[in-house]
Amino acid sequence: GLKLACNGSFAPETGKKSGTLKTAYKLDNLHVNADVDLGVGGAVLHGAGVLHYQGWLAGGQISYDANKSRLTKTCLALGYQGGDFVLHSSVNDGQEFGGSLYQKVNDKLQTGVSLSWQAGTNATRFGLGCVYTVDDQTSVRAKINNGGQVGLGLTHQLRPGFSLTLSTLVDGKNFNQGGHKLGLGLDLEALQ
Repeated sequence: GLKLACNGSFAPETGKKSGTLKTAYKLDNLHVNADVDLGVGGAVLHGAGVLHYQGWLAGGQISYDANKSRLTKTCLALGYQGGDFVLHSSVNDGQEFGGSLYQKVNDKLQTGVSLSWQAGTNATRFGLGCVYTVDDQTSVRAKINNGGQVGLGLTHQLRPGFSLTLSTLVDGKNFNQGGHKLGLGLDLEALQ
């Protein structure tokens, strides 16, 4: 179906005004949206769409700055969704190329790997992660990337609609320098 929305904001202390018009249209195999950001610097148009056919996914996103009369973002993606895996590839602004693979190994273990390459700099990124479901209320997450960052997380459902998450991100390359992160989250969900 079709969805239309309008958002507006005004900051009295700065006098800054902004507004957004949003549209979305969904069918079984097609999702399309278009937004217009109305800010002080002029209108910026955003459009995106995803098409699904027999497990294949294709999508694109563009942004156009009307004030500068130029595209500010172009993204293309192609993927395939099988029974227990998802394969995804993307190109962002013709400069960043990426791919990922997700697999549900069994009812308790999910894994994923992500690769990306930046044109012109030879900068590559690589990440590996997994989620292990301990029981109906508890899951453990782990990730590592080629930057030496190691992330760990534990989520436990305290009661229906109320979950607690503990997490950390450790910089393995600069372990003695500090800058590591700790997190605590409470997730509240409205139940019907």
